[in-house]
Amino acid sequence: MSSTPHYTDIRVTPEVARHPEELKKALAKHICISKNQLSEFKIQKRSIDARAKQIKYQLRIAYFLKDESVIWPTPTKKEYHQVSDENPKVLVVGSGPAGLFAALKLLEKGLKPIVIERGKDVRSRRRDLAKLNKEHLVNPESNYCFGEGGAGTYSDGKLYTRSGNKKTIKEILLTFVEHGASEDILVDAHPHIGTNKLPDIITKMRDKIIECGGEIHFETKLTDFLIEENQFKGIQVNDEKEILAEACILATGHSARDIFYLLYDRKIKIEFKTFAMGVRVEHPQALIDEILYKKSDRGKYLPPSAYSLVEQVDNKGVYSFCMCPGGIIAPCATTPGEVVTNGWSPSKRNNPYANSGIVVTVDDEELVDFQQFGAIRGLKFQEAIEKKCWLLAGETQNVPAQRLQDFIAKRKSVSIPKNSYQPGTTSVEMDAIFPKAMTKRLREGFKKFTQKMKGFDHPDAVILAPESRTSSPVRIPRNDDSLEHPELSGLYPCGEGAGYAGGIVSAAIDGERCAEAVAKALLKKASKLSN
Repeated sequence: MSSTPHYTDIRVTPEVARHPEELKKALAKHICISKNQLSEFKIQKRSIDARAKQIKYQLRIAYFLKDESVIWPTPTKKEYHQVSDENPKVLVVGSGPAGLFAALKLLEKGLKPIVIERGKDVRSRRRDLAKLNKEHLVNPESNYCFGEGGAGTYSDGKLYTRSGNKKTIKEILLTFVEHGASEDILVDAHPHIGTNKLPDIITKMRDKIIECGGEIHFETKLTDFLIEENQFKGIQVNDEKEILAEACILATGHSARDIFYLLYDRKIKIEFKTFAMGVRVEHPQALIDEILYKKSDRGKYLPPSAYSLVEQVDNKGVYSFCMCPGGIIAPCATTPGEVVTNGWSPSKRNNPYANSGIVVTVDDEELVDFQQFGAIRGLKFQEAIEKKCWLLAGETQNVPAQRLQDFIAKRKSVSIPKNSYQPGTTSVEMDAIFPKAMTKRLREGFKKFTQKMKGFDHPDAVILAPESRTSSPVRIPRNDDSLEHPELSGLYPCGEGAGYAGGIVSAAIDGERCAEAVAKALLKKASKLSN
């Protein structure tokens, strides 16, 4: 008898989707057999269709019939080599998703990863985040962006990506599951792990790297490159110690501005890259549920609703970014004298608010006053906006805020509604923050979003500024084939900070790609030496 499962697609109510016995009945009816003829079944894919009045789950189900041999496909677990100082050493700068997945892939290839991280381990970061939220104290080396796990650790753990490589995406998700993530991420159409669960998963990844002979060094900051005749030789850390290695995967994230400045000052080629900036908008979650589910009380079988919005205004994009159902807006400054917002959600997404970045494309039209800075003009613009917001909001970690209705009507808010941003808010008109063209596009975008989602401009909807770290304003170039920097052999720019990723999964994929490129190059080098 068959030992491979059968597959079918089925639409059921949320109540049925969440009750195995009811789902078994529905599945049997759908494939025209009795329930007793079904042996075992598993949900392979799960998504919600809320377009019709009756909300349905769309499920892809694998099943076996009675008397068939039940053999579920099992993914091959990755095998990591035990390495030592006898193995070629590869530096990995940054322990975000790009850096961690690069380190794990290096172990698969038999290379020794030496991971350096400017911030603290994932648990120790929490004390600095508490000080940031409660005392408005920004630690430049330990915050929502810097530290083990990178910015993704405290930004919901969204695993959705537009990458078309399904096999590679599945491998990334399986690695998360191997290290403690719920198997739901293999099933859900828009998977997420949750900020509360990510620290344990990241800790297990770290333990695996160390167990196999790799190294991870916290509070260890890259301060210079060691270069001989355009060949990477190693790095200097904390302005004193030198670490030598065969190659370096530079995975420092989109907020490591000191790295961009270091490259710029050392005349190592970098390039300007368009990016996005705007505000973070927050609504009561019940309001978003009412708009999308047509009911504010969604019950216990539906998750908090989420939206994805995009419009064109003046031939440029205005779109939602990093939407967090049941989430919290967090202070994400990395330097004293600036304010930055971002959003995150716990795994249950059970907070009373929904927030999302609403951003517009930033290119040279907005950067007229920054052209003298060349490749770092976008970076300088980011810094200027974040400092302006800090000044306007009171020179603390309070952020400028405005009721959405007041922003659309071009009036200052007399009061700011209750919201999730813990440090506090100050009523400021957004027109005082951004260039006129940006403010115009944001305003028109919100009007169009309200046409799509009636009630989006609710009186309790509030916008906070700035949402400025959506991506890197700098690209560190690399060759298409080797992934090496075109002018510095042995340096592999990687992930969001280098301009090659946009989220946890795409950064992890890029980390693995760079590790594979390093392994290929070192194998080729070893082959030449042996001959």
